[in-house]
Amino acid sequence: MTNSPRFHQRSAAEAHGRRSETLAAWALRLKGYRILGRRLKTPLGEIDMVAARPFGPVCFIEVKARAAHDAAVLSVGQGQRARIARAASLYLAGRPDLRGRGARFDIIAVAPGRWPRHHADAWRADDL
Repeated sequence: MTNSPRFHQRSAAEAHGRRSETLAAWALRLKGYRILGRRLKTPLGEIDMVAARPFGPVCFIEVKARAAHDAAVLSVGQGQRARIARAASLYLAGRPDLRGRGARFDIIAVAPGRWPRHHADAWRADDL
């Protein structure tokens, strides 16, 4: 039922997530990154954003919006990191032109009224 409060909460959360991802994408572009994909769904999980600088590694980015930047970074748990790493591996397997560039896992923390904070190399797949 589309008039339920739960539907409206989920819909509002979805819209907030999209706005946060758009803001994160703009912040990355201003830093010289090219956005290679957004909201990529794989059988192993979803990747919020994939970006790269010229000649740099392919960055798999989790965008988190919370009341504070620190809370956003802490909200990306081990299970989610492992799921993103598996999805990233599958993504790179389908793109041989990107495989040789290496991979990096970043978090972009979005807090109300603040510029997004980019945490480059937030974790490594081999640490999981």
